[in-house]
Amino acid sequence: MALTGYVGRKAGSVLGQVGELFVIVLEGLRRTWDIKTWWWEFVAQCWFLARVTSVPVLLVSLPLGATVALQVGELAWQLGASSATGSAVFVGLVREVAPMASALLIAGAGGSAMTSDIGARHIRDELAAMEVMAVNPIHRLVTPRMWAASTVAVCLAPLVIVAGAAGGYFFNVIIQGVTPGAYFDGALSLVVTTDLIVTLFKAWIFGFIAAAVSCYMGMTCATSPVGVGRAVNKATVVTFMLVFAMNYVITAIYFLAFPPKVL
Repeated sequence: MALTGYVGRKAGSVLGQVGELFVIVLEGLRRTWDIKTWWWEFVAQCWFLARVTSVPVLLVSLPLGATVALQVGELAWQLGASSATGSAVFVGLVREVAPMASALLIAGAGGSAMTSDIGARHIRDELAAMEVMAVNPIHRLVTPRMWAASTVAVCLAPLVIVAGAAGGYFFNVIIQGVTPGAYFDGALSLVVTTDLIVTLFKAWIFGFIAAAVSCYMGMTCATSPVGVGRAVNKATVVTFMLVFAMNYVITAIYFLAFPPKVL
């Protein structure tokens, strides 16, 4: 009975936290139309996120594209189809790597900063002071951060694709000696327009999730410096879990609607 009661309490606590997260998200979206109240904060957050994620995403994508080309290129070379490496690199980058890499960097670099910033405001009672002054802290702080994270994530996805393709090009063309025409012809043979559209949609959703979770953890953290640190850690872990789960759902629906093309 004691174990059952403990499990029930934990499940109730988790469901309560999920409900609070949805309340904050919906409240943040409710006044989205009032752009003049959050526009400059949105611009500042976009600049901050772009500044802290653009260089890391390049440094991650370049070796990642080269690694994919290495793994696939060796097998394709043995089979006499080394030009197919470009197809594998571009398909992997466009369909999966680009939105995931942008979302994880948004969550790791930008999301942790969001959580610590809002958590520091929370423990200093700045959020309560804003409510006393009839300023909704969700509209003023959460709304611009959610839209900024989703916007920057969409902008990072093409950067991941270009950088990863450059890494694959270096290995496949420079190292293995495949002609550039064969590399890019194979790269564009399997990728269709819907792949890019779904990738940008994924990036937007993942960035939105990262910002929403980060802001929620900051607004509900324990009122102590230790509580802020734990909230940052929890926000990163929860964001990763939600992003991977949402990626599976979107990919499964997309493959049912648009079956993969076969050469």
